[in-house]
Amino acid sequence: MDPNLEIFLLCVMLGSIVGVFAGLLGIGGGLLIVPAMVFLLHFFLQIDIEIGMPIAIATSLSTVIMTGLSSARSHYKLGNLDKRIITYCGFGIAIGATLGAQFASFISGVLLQRIFAVLVILIALQMVFGSRKTSQHTIGKPGLSGIGCTSGFICALMGIGGGALIVPALLWFQVNIRKAIGCAAFSGIIVAVFGTLNFVIMGWKNPDLPEWSLGYVYLPATFGIIATSMLTAPIGVKLGQKLDTAKLKKVFAAFLVLVSIRMIIGIE
Repeated sequence: MDPNLEIFLLCVMLGSIVGVFAGLLGIGGGLLIVPAMVFLLHFFLQIDIEIGMPIAIATSLSTVIMTGLSSARSHYKLGNLDKRIITYCGFGIAIGATLGAQFASFISGVLLQRIFAVLVILIALQMVFGSRKTSQHTIGKPGLSGIGCTSGFICALMGIGGGALIVPALLWFQVNIRKAIGCAAFSGIIVAVFGTLNFVIMGWKNPDLPEWSLGYVYLPATFGIIATSMLTAPIGVKLGQKLDTAKLKKVFAAFLVLVSIRMIIGIE
């Protein structure tokens, strides 16, 4: 069987898992997609980490566009999008995502892999030990742009939508939780669009990329993941109403730490 087709079929399965966990725990799919893509590209196409890591991140970002549109549309209907937040935060995100994608394209794949792994460990720790305390101050326009720029840079570097970073930051400054989640969903689209576009441009004429690639975006994986993740996310949401998500988050965080340690060690 064509290895590209094999990866597509496996990504259809991956997308279903990503969708369930995204709906169940409210986590970004990139935390699962990037490590999985690095493995699949290495196993089926013998692509080493130098090329595999930016492909994995770019591909993960490309999947966020469609899932983010669906999520943001739902939040818009619920009135959870704050125009001031998405305007100024979004401006910063666009700049940060552009810089993050370009930075990821220039550094070595090994360094990028280790940066990703360390950041995932920090996110996992925040999932388990994150404080719910808030600041005594609200946030102004420069602060929103600063949060956006920082989050956009990190998210483009990791291939994630940004909810794990933006929501806690907005909550710290006393933003209503529904509006924080809604604005994070909208912000994920901005990260994905600007990040993906820059990864496409940076990898456009790279001769080492596999066939069916658009710049660094590997299309079979993108379409495979999107095909099922959008269908299974509602299942995860329903499960979240019945299961103890606090305990599941701890288990998932432990899993992320183990995967990240493996990535730091490297794929042999």
